[in-house]
Amino acid sequence: MTAKLLTLFSCPKPFVHPHIATIQRNAVASWMQLGEQVEVLLMGNESGVAETATEFGVRHIPELACNDQGTPLISSMFDLARQHGDSPLLMYVNADILLFPDLLHVAQSVSEKLSHFLLVGQRWDLDVTEPLDFSQNWAEHLRSFAQSHGRLHPPAGSDYFIFPRHCFVDIPAFAIGRAGWDNWMIYHALKSKFPVIDATADVMIVHQNHDYSHLPGGKPHYKHPETDENIRLAGGREVTRFTLLDANKRLANDRLRPRHWNLMTLRRWVESYPLLAWDNYTLTEKTTRLFWRIERKLRKN
Repeated sequence: MTAKLLTLFSCPKPFVHPHIATIQRNAVASWMQLGEQVEVLLMGNESGVAETATEFGVRHIPELACNDQGTPLISSMFDLARQHGDSPLLMYVNADILLFPDLLHVAQSVSEKLSHFLLVGQRWDLDVTEPLDFSQNWAEHLRSFAQSHGRLHPPAGSDYFIFPRHCFVDIPAFAIGRAGWDNWMIYHALKSKFPVIDATADVMIVHQNHDYSHLPGGKPHYKHPETDENIRLAGGREVTRFTLLDANKRLANDRLRPRHWNLMTLRRWVESYPLLAWDNYTLTEKTTRLFWRIERKLRKN
């Protein structure tokens, strides 16, 4: 039996809405192309999850802890991934994300260089409405199609995290599918003094676009009260401003390089330094507001 390098885990939405069902099945099908070194765990008891796990021959972990609103908790997911997977690397990924087989090489390469790290990256947004064909040369065709018909998402919001299993062992009770917790992941890694690596140049992922009809009221995730609770658990709004602009390393052509400095990354370094270096939330908040005021004045002029 091939030793596992990576345990990939996700908590799909209900397979009820036809479009959501299609894009989630596409995502799982792409994960199955990663090879025998990857173990896939589908978590939760939403409609269709168990059946999809059986269909694709992956493990189903139904016993997720939830908050008072019945939303699964990120902390429970991470704990269960460690319990049910014995690979050295763990990967959380959103259930609408298409992955490519070369991701495994990148994960292994980084893990051979570093003992602690968080690997993240931007996504490509693409309209997908039909089941995808994963026959010969599918990866090359999908890459080309996404680059010509899709759009590279801004460096805000993260759809996957790869890290060694001994990292992120104590996570607050964040609600999945709500804003804030992904930003905390980047903050926590930086605060813990291990590299946050922006792998956008070497790892392509594709997000299959969808609406928010699966959420209460059809509202985007950042407009729900559970997002406010996620922000509180994270430590405040300044913590949830951390994005890929805060990554302190980048991966390019299989080589780790220093972060790319520009006006945006320099601004974020100045804003976040008091919080990361001195635990001074108030100074970070004041610095952020100062930059906003300057930006508004420049726009008016």
